[in-house]
Amino acid sequence: MKGMPYKPAAVWLLCLVVLSACNTGKVTVRKKHLYIQAAGRENKSWQLVWEDNFNSPALDTSKWTLIPPNNADWGRHMTNDPRCYKLDSGKLYLRGMINPDTSKDHRPFLTAGIYSKGKFAFQYGMVEIRARLESARGAWPAIWMLAETDKYGAYPKNGEIDIMEHLNYDSIIYQTTHSWYTLELKQTNNPPHSGTAHFNPGEYNIFGIRWYPDKIVFCLNGKETFTYPYVPGADITQWPYDQPFYLLIDQQLGGSWVGKVQPETLPVQMIIDWVKVYQ
Repeated sequence: MKGMPYKPAAVWLLCLVVLSACNTGKVTVRKKHLYIQAAGRENKSWQLVWEDNFNSPALDTSKWTLIPPNNADWGRHMTNDPRCYKLDSGKLYLRGMINPDTSKDHRPFLTAGIYSKGKFAFQYGMVEIRARLESARGAWPAIWMLAETDKYGAYPKNGEIDIMEHLNYDSIIYQTTHSWYTLELKQTNNPPHSGTAHFNPGEYNIFGIRWYPDKIVFCLNGKETFTYPYVPGADITQWPYDQPFYLLIDQQLGGSWVGKVQPETLPVQMIIDWVKVYQ
């Protein structure tokens, strides 16, 4: 602008901003803890951008927080009780168990989970989690994702991506998307919002998704199992999946879907080997 004095520091800062904006597509643009995939990147090879191999003696709190209890079916028994989680030999153990002391905590069961809320969220990419699921009556382990911010309003307007849910002693997993479109408008088959996949309970499996601007591809052990697409012309609430989501991994117990817990089948664990996110 005419008459504006020359300020080297300001020019240097402007250059940095311009360079950051001119992403080549080879790397991911990072904004604080939000990993935003560069435009056109979905057509190129995946690059690892975030991971945890759980090799530390304690939970990495720069990446994860223990999920606090809440009023939802899945979160009623969440706790930070150290008996419900541990790291050992490069594995994270999340346990569902009978509460040994209801005088201090009236809940009959205790469960553990972790999430990356406020510490890591990503928009588009591939996530893989290698884990082993134990079975029990009323056990409901889950690996899933929620939106980092309320871009479209309160839940379920921002959507939910369930990478994996397992019930009781089933030999299948459920892979699902939820949103205002599926829950409130009841559009569960236009397109189908959920699929199942057979697996070997008790063995390590790799659960994941490949998330693109126009579809979410669910996977099991690297094989595609179910796809939820963006539908042009559908209600706007059909596709809230255009924003950063964070990860949740939890060993849940009981609820209206999984049914009642049989205490004699506890404790039960989900054992996580590693988590990897690519863009």
